[in-house]
Amino acid sequence: MTESIRFLMCAPDHYDVDYVINPWMEGNIHKSSRDRAVEQWHGLYHTLKDKAIVDLVKPEPGWPDMVFTANAGLVLGDNVVLSRFLHKERQGEEPHFKEWFESKGFTVHELPKDLPFEGAGDALFDREGRWLWAGYGFRSELDSHPYIAEWLDTEVLSLRLVDERFYHLDTCFCPLSGGYLLYYPPAFDSYSNHLIERRIPEERRIAISEPDAVNFACNAVNVNEIIIMNRASDSLKHRLTGLGFEVLETPLTEFLKAGGAAKCLTLRVTEPVLDYVHASTPVESRILRMEGHLLDAGLLNRALDLIVENSGSFKVLNFNLGIERQSTSNAEVRVSAPSHEIMEEIVTQLIDLGAVPPPQELCDINTAVVTQDGVAPDDFYVTTIYPTEVRVNCEWLRVENQRMDGAIVVESAPEGQVASCKLLRDLRVGDRVMVGIEGIRTIRKVESHDSPRKEGQDFAFMAGGVSSERRVELVVEQIAWELRHIRDQGGKVAVTAGPVVIHTGGAQHLAHLIREGYVQALLGGNAIAVHDIEQALMGTSLGVDMQRGVPVRGGHRHHLKVINTIRRCGSIAQAVEQGVITKGIMYECVKNNVPFCLAGSIRDDGPLPDTEMDLIKAQSSYAELLQGTDVILMLSTMLHSIGVGNMTPAGVKMVCVDINPAVVTKLSDRGSVESVGIVTDVGLFLSLLVQQLDKLTHPYQPSNSSQ
Repeated sequence: MTESIRFLMCAPDHYDVDYVINPWMEGNIHKSSRDRAVEQWHGLYHTLKDKAIVDLVKPEPGWPDMVFTANAGLVLGDNVVLSRFLHKERQGEEPHFKEWFESKGFTVHELPKDLPFEGAGDALFDREGRWLWAGYGFRSELDSHPYIAEWLDTEVLSLRLVDERFYHLDTCFCPLSGGYLLYYPPAFDSYSNHLIERRIPEERRIAISEPDAVNFACNAVNVNEIIIMNRASDSLKHRLTGLGFEVLETPLTEFLKAGGAAKCLTLRVTEPVLDYVHASTPVESRILRMEGHLLDAGLLNRALDLIVENSGSFKVLNFNLGIERQSTSNAEVRVSAPSHEIMEEIVTQLIDLGAVPPPQELCDINTAVVTQDGVAPDDFYVTTIYPTEVRVNCEWLRVENQRMDGAIVVESAPEGQVASCKLLRDLRVGDRVMVGIEGIRTIRKVESHDSPRKEGQDFAFMAGGVSSERRVELVVEQIAWELRHIRDQGGKVAVTAGPVVIHTGGAQHLAHLIREGYVQALLGGNAIAVHDIEQALMGTSLGVDMQRGVPVRGGHRHHLKVINTIRRCGSIAQAVEQGVITKGIMYECVKNNVPFCLAGSIRDDGPLPDTEMDLIKAQSSYAELLQGTDVILMLSTMLHSIGVGNMTPAGVKMVCVDINPAVVTKLSDRGSVESVGIVTDVGLFLSLLVQQLDKLTHPYQPSNSSQ
């Protein structure tokens, strides 16, 4: 017997499965054998009593789970943090455990009543006493960890549980003597697994299989080199014995019906105390405010899901629901994260949803000076498509040239401070770049999902979304109205298009849109221009006769002959002036003074003289042509469309048309509520669009109903 090691247990006099508060209890209500449970408990008790001192707490009627004393609290030295049970079915245990601890001379620390923490079920000391592993996600809250660190004067490392079967840390995690760790990695999120790997060397990590995990092999009691558990596979036992451990199996199947085994049935009350270990926890908390159509637009749910998915935790402190249909709501949410890095990532994403600190916590932005051309300082803020404001000298300043994936540069100008988006390559030594997440907010125009549509309106342009089942005609009708309105108001429409437009017979329709003044800029690659001109000169596209739909003998050479012809002319514009090109998309661009940019790639043949093979220059030209755009039509070109989407601020309406749903979804995922995806043949779309615009241009002529 090891005299210095003591455990607390509770006899199963009142044990039964009376309710369901974890997955193991499902289907097991009143299916546990009391006699067998008593027998199995005594088996564990006597096994453990031979190895250490075992104290007993009196079982109380009405509290069947008191037998799981691991959840009584967490003990270090003379201090104990009393459990705060999440479920009401166990909350009545708290005063009984408190009484026992106080009777033994422990100093009892009590968490706020609304802050769940379930003792040594969710907090396990490293067997060397160097730190405390603390779990959260199901039964214990992350916000309890700073309290524990302070009261026990220890370092706390937070681990997020993600598999509901392993609802307590001790069901899937067992620190062992000698710095070893027995654990089930899939029970944790990626951040937690990385943290484990940073603290425990590979040669001391014992990852177990799922069959061992569901037999609660990790729910074991470790006394020096002895491990007491319910059951383990032969391979696991062989591995443990090979490391110098002795494995003692004692059946605890009756307790597995309630989601517990050896460790759950015991609480170690003597843990090693090291003088050099002191309170430390990387847990951070921040309060953020959100306002808008939080419920009907799903913003609040998205924000809370985002927090949890990124290893954080939250508590909604205040929520004020708008009293009328059109009213906005507001909420204050306390966000907690297991590290500073995780907090920065969470808050950055919440800022994208419009979250800001409460007014009393607002502060100016932090900036760092660029010391190398084209290289931003560490921790620079990465911009999004949404209109952004930064706080400078206690005032909100609108960021100019808003775009995705840039940095925010703040500089002095005659009119005062100016903030603008810059690409990394455009940064210069001396630029002041915003770093961190302080003093920033985004402005999102969020439409209520429940807002009424106009009478007779089957499709709302601003509704966004992607669907292959939506009637294309209805979508086209609304887009036509939008294009007509923009043209009449002197607005700007940009088109980014791929060669599929030509292959599907859409060239004549796109040329019509340009000729009629519906397009003010064309963006694409070498291919769309080559195949448009090939069709104009030879009637083929990629060597396929566009009238008959069959390959032409020698047609595979047509595109190269076209490229050679244009190169001889000097440019597309010169080919038009010389009468070489007399129709098509590029012809209409030249004739109607519609600027275009052809961005080259490594696969381009030729290329055409107009194709910009310098990618940086092409990007800059794209950005310049997109300035002041009201609507962008993205026609069957994934890479060019994604590039355009990334450099376009929110507020610009986008229509993405592609036969491949993945392309359309990719564009919608950029987050704009002002985008719509249409899964259809692009040639058909353009044909329908021209037909609808023609109806809007000319008086409506009803068909002869007598036929």
